Amino acid sequence: MNSHFQAVDLQKAYRLLNHGPTVLVSASHEGVDNVMAAAWACALDFDPPKVTVVLDKSARTRQLVEGSGWFVIQVPTAAQAQLTHQVGTRSLFDQPDKLASIGVELARVEGHVAPLVQGCSAWLMCRVIDEPHNQNTYDLFIGEVVAAWADDRVFREGHWAYENADPQWRSLHYVAGGHFYAIGEPVVVE
Repeated sequence: MNSHFQAVDLQKAYRLLNHGPTVLVSASHEGVDNVMAAAWACALDFDPPKVTVVLDKSARTRQLVEGSGWFVIQVPTAAQAQLTHQVGTRSLFDQPDKLASIGVELARVEGHVAPLVQGCSAWLMCRVIDEPHNQNTYDLFIGEVVAAWADDRVFREGHWAYENADPQWRSLHYVAGGHFYAIGEPVVVE
């Protein structure tokens, strides 16, 4: 990664998702890496921190998550809108060189199996909490966050700082059909 890649206190990891961004989900199993976009992901609990994400049965990434028991949720930036749309609309089943053809750059963190997508603003390394009923009936996966990081140009001291960063760092919020919004201005209530 780079010098802006900083660990986030797990007690504050929920803040990385609390504003409802579209996320990228990455996983790896038996030498196969993949990344998909997911609009339905959220923080679930504080201690230990947990997240939820919906992974459709038809997704290759889901198979990798089920095989390895690990996934990373990352927050892509407005600068990554095209990449986010492409990883969400192309399948590794149909396009074995999907990640290379899109230009996805992956990084590994020592001691963790799942890859991180470079250029994002935040990353949450998650261990699957096996809930077969939720997974099979609702495609809903729960993960315990075991490590979290953020780019300190846009997240520092436990808070997003979009208002002080270049607009390319804003998070994406998916509507449908390739239509995203980027997060707007802060509204602070005392």
